Amino acid sequence: MNTPLPDDNGLWIRRFHPRPDSCVRLVCLPHAGGSASFYFPVSRAMPASVEVLCVQYPGRQDRRTEPLLDSVPALADKVYEALLPWTDRPIALFGHSMGASLGYEIARRLEQERDIVPAALFASGRRAPSAHRDETVHLRDDDGLVAEMRGLSGTNPQLLGDEEVLRMILPAIRADYRAAETYRWNPGPPLRCPVTTFVGDDDPKVTIEEAAAWSTHTDGPFTQKVFPGGHFFLAQHQTEIVRLMAGQLEAPARA
Repeated sequence: MNTPLPDDNGLWIRRFHPRPDSCVRLVCLPHAGGSASFYFPVSRAMPASVEVLCVQYPGRQDRRTEPLLDSVPALADKVYEALLPWTDRPIALFGHSMGASLGYEIARRLEQERDIVPAALFASGRRAPSAHRDETVHLRDDDGLVAEMRGLSGTNPQLLGDEEVLRMILPAIRADYRAAETYRWNPGPPLRCPVTTFVGDDDPKVTIEEAAAWSTHTDGPFTQKVFPGGHFFLAQHQTEIVRLMAGQLEAPARA
């Protein structure tokens, strides 16, 4: 008998395209300032064998009035708890930028606290947890924060030009940047799950070498794929990235 699943429209988990017969669930974790809807195209493009769960952080869209969380461990604790009812089948994690650090911390919690080894961790556009940089974007004034977002081309330019909308979203973006930039790796056992990294060859936030250092954080298989582009290379290469993830997730089912 199947355990009843939580409401699809719950606070944390958005299931835009339910696939009740899927063989694996892919959890998509947004970047700093991002929302669950960023991954709607990925959810739509995945084959029927992969159900996508998109995570919605507090402080944005329909959660905009909720208190913000400004640390990766605090976010990881909450998302981990929200995901437990969905672990009745294999689960994989895909995070871009801050979302990759969050995915790593969630994978650690699943493996160490529940002995659930994720089917995969896909880390996109993010340095390995042990590859630290001193960054202080979250300490800039509002103009400095907006300039950073414009430079990375990750936010709709129309939003950045709308003063009212901008004032509404800046607190959440600043909290996310604080979480990403103050995150410090706490050494511990390596993951057991496969880790795949996606990285742009012209990303100012991560070098190819810093992304390759993810290999030291798992005892499982490691793969790296380099794409042309900057920090948001995945927008231009969505089709190939979806294909690569679906192929990796479908392989155990075929076997």
